[in-house]
Amino acid sequence: MLRPHGFQIQTLQDFSNSIEVVEDGETFAANAQAKACEQAGHLGCWVLADDSGIEVDALNGKPGIYSARFAGETASNVDNNAKLLAELNGVPWEKRTANYYCHVAVADPRGTLRAESSGICRGMIRLEEAGTNGFGYDPLFEIIEYHRTFGELGPSVKTAISHRARAMRAIVPQLANLAASGEWL
Repeated sequence: MLRPHGFQIQTLQDFSNSIEVVEDGETFAANAQAKACEQAGHLGCWVLADDSGIEVDALNGKPGIYSARFAGETASNVDNNAKLLAELNGVPWEKRTANYYCHVAVADPRGTLRAESSGICRGMIRLEEAGTNGFGYDPLFEIIEYHRTFGELGPSVKTAISHRARAMRAIVPQLANLAASGEWL
């Protein structure tokens, strides 16, 4: 989404001196901001970071920011999915609503936050896993309009309608404006 606007993209794997930023914020926004600002200040370049997870309505938004470690610090996707299903045991279909949420933050080389956006993708939590595409909760997260999970739909659909795709589409104009204003160094 950014390359057509002339941005050159690198990942943290391209930097031998990147740091591990502690995600100890109380919101997705706080974690994304910390990752972008701390990494940008350390590396001396623009950094885009995100924090994402799943929020289940019947669980009052859990697992939320703890999505990756819902079943414990060393939990696998299998562990997290099993815990989610156990927590929703007995919850009727119509109350299994959920959303994937993504917050994106961009910081300049000084570590100053310069742009933010978020995206949501609504769905339902299935009674059992379906599909092998994606990762995390994808085999449980059904897109209502498709009657399929992200695990069944595959990467092209997920890339088009996911929470991350929506957050990125929302931030691209902000970054293009920064570049056009000459602020993108």
